[in-house]
Amino acid sequence: MWLAFRVGAWHDLRAGHPVLDDPFSPRVWPGERRVRAEVVARLLLSGPPAVAGRVPALKLRGVLITGTLDLAGGQIAPYVELQGCRFENEVVLPESRFTTLRMIGCAIPRVEAARLHTEGDLHLPRCRVDRGVRLSDAQIGTDLLISQIHVEPDRRGQAIVADGLSVAQDLQAELVEAYGEFSMRGAKVGGSLSLRGSRLRGAEGRRALNAPQLSVERTLYMTYAWVSDSVGGPGDSLGGTPPYGLGDVHTPMRGTRMRPFECHGGVRLDDGRFQDAVDLRYSRFLLSSARKEELSMRRIVTPELRFTCERPEEGRVVLNGAKVVTLVDQAASWPGPGGLALHGFVYENLVPYGPFPLTRRLEWVAAATPEYSPEPYERLAAVLRATGEDADAREVLLAKQRRRRETLPLGAKLWGYVQDLAVAYGYRPGRAAVWMAVLWAAGALAFSRYDPVPIKDDEAPHWNAALYALDLLVPVINLGQEGYWLLTGPWQWMSTGLILVGWVLATTVAAGASRLLRRS
Repeated sequence: MWLAFRVGAWHDLRAGHPVLDDPFSPRVWPGERRVRAEVVARLLLSGPPAVAGRVPALKLRGVLITGTLDLAGGQIAPYVELQGCRFENEVVLPESRFTTLRMIGCAIPRVEAARLHTEGDLHLPRCRVDRGVRLSDAQIGTDLLISQIHVEPDRRGQAIVADGLSVAQDLQAELVEAYGEFSMRGAKVGGSLSLRGSRLRGAEGRRALNAPQLSVERTLYMTYAWVSDSVGGPGDSLGGTPPYGLGDVHTPMRGTRMRPFECHGGVRLDDGRFQDAVDLRYSRFLLSSARKEELSMRRIVTPELRFTCERPEEGRVVLNGAKVVTLVDQAASWPGPGGLALHGFVYENLVPYGPFPLTRRLEWVAAATPEYSPEPYERLAAVLRATGEDADAREVLLAKQRRRRETLPLGAKLWGYVQDLAVAYGYRPGRAAVWMAVLWAAGALAFSRYDPVPIKDDEAPHWNAALYALDLLVPVINLGQEGYWLLTGPWQWMSTGLILVGWVLATTVAAGASRLLRRS
């Protein structure tokens, strides 16, 4: 190992058999494969100089490192890569500084690496960690790769703690199996954050993903991945060769299957900033209403939200205060009443993924407002109007008025029913013309059978039943018939009824016109 370090060569202690070399099997490795952790630490911290013309590096395969590898606070200049190794105790790296550190397919009891600094990459793909990974306030100079890692929780129920983490480029966490909380509070990622195909399971009393104030310079992917039954194994052809990861596979290879991103527990992305998009295609959120679990995206800001996941059967989806330029969604993804909150949710464009009729869109707004709130209706109407769908926008505002009517006292509610029946609160003004024409025709026909007595013989105009009925129906305007004739009995009641109905129609039309002018 000492000589291999000086020339940057691999020190390989594998037996050459996949079962005997499996670091995760219960088989005990023989003594000749053991290296003391203190020797590894000495080599990295104060090792011998490189052979002339070579670059020193620690490269180990199939090694059992006994004791505790403690490099806390150390300056490690050589390149470090360990493949298929076992660690007897935890790896202690707080405050240490590396150029590049790669531990691939290793069995590790615990990784303690708070405030770790690397100039290059940090790779932990396909490792198995028994008691959690801590990367709090770590600073990664290029990429962080933890794809296909399997992590059990620590004593506090946390599997991966990366609060305050800073990654200069991409963070690839694809096909991760985490059995405790994945915490990324206040983390910053300079490229994309990919959680494709991962399965996150929150421990008791913990969320599955806890990442408020997360900042991602490009896209957050919480989507599917194409995998084979041999993923992570010797025949793995998808992401099996670090550090490349899975990428975005659009054409699956033969023998592969789609594995969705899954969260068994609450998700918190509150106050996050995502410069390109938040992608939730085909993801699955298994929430518990009894534990009040949520997919919480309060006050996130992103140009695009792709909400085309499976519908959460329980829990809530919360977008209160979120700001999105384009919302890509499908009707089947949104939860029903009581499972959705959109208060203050701002979006500028709607791009339905598949059929999303207006009736379903109104159900979407109603599901988000168990108690009447005008803002979601007005936001939807404004977006529809901006895309030229004025008729749909009027239907949304009409639905808002009908929803508001249910909150009013009895008298106002009855008046609302009258406005709705007459002209649909002014959003269907053509209905007023129909009512006016019907009443005018009825009034003209009725008055044609009546010969009224003039109040003053020398002042009364020639009797015209059609003009008289129209004069009663149209308020304010005088057509020269009303006020000259003395009506008695039922004819007097009929004329009074036409006057009242005319005022109702005129008032509702005026209200609708004023709303139209305000919108313009």
